Amino acid sequence: MSATLMSNMFHLGLPIFEKILRPILVYIFLVVGLRLAGKRELAQLNPFDLVVLLTLSNTVQNAIIGDDNSVTGGLIGAATLLLVNYLFVRFLYSHPRVDEAVEGRTEFLIKDGKIRRDRLRKELITISELEAAAHRQGFGSLNEVDCANIEPGGTISFVAKKPAPDEIRHKELLERFEKLSSELTQLRLSQQRPSA
Repeated sequence: MSATLMSNMFHLGLPIFEKILRPILVYIFLVVGLRLAGKRELAQLNPFDLVVLLTLSNTVQNAIIGDDNSVTGGLIGAATLLLVNYLFVRFLYSHPRVDEAVEGRTEFLIKDGKIRRDRLRKELITISELEAAAHRQGFGSLNEVDCANIEPGGTISFVAKKPAPDEIRHKELLERFEKLSSELTQLRLSQQRPSA
């Protein structure tokens, strides 16, 4: 009985070359497919995108392992995926232009406080999704944002507006005026007190 168990667990149902080739083909397909789908798929901005990513792994599972359910076959498939990913990342690190072509580049969604609707349309991001991302990063509204970028990995980063020099000067003048007003009020009160 134990010989049958061991045979079922470790006997490959497919040739080893096929076990290596299947994960490589699926890996290439997924890299190209996710690149064409856009950065939004990587950012998981809404429940629909998350469902797609979760079911995608289940969908390609049989393409990777085929009819082989052995432990050995699973380990070969997993090792192949890890190795291909390691080599691919190392290659992209050494070739920045290819990396940009595969991963894309950073795109401005908001620049100089102005929403770039053409970029939102390209990335399939709605205003409400952009607002939700801004709220998660501590912004009350998009009016507080000077620029927003979507990174190649799908992360959206925000930079707050800095007050203009005129606004800073105006604020300083108001603070000085309030201080003078307070001092003047205290001076009047001290003059009105009857001396004993």
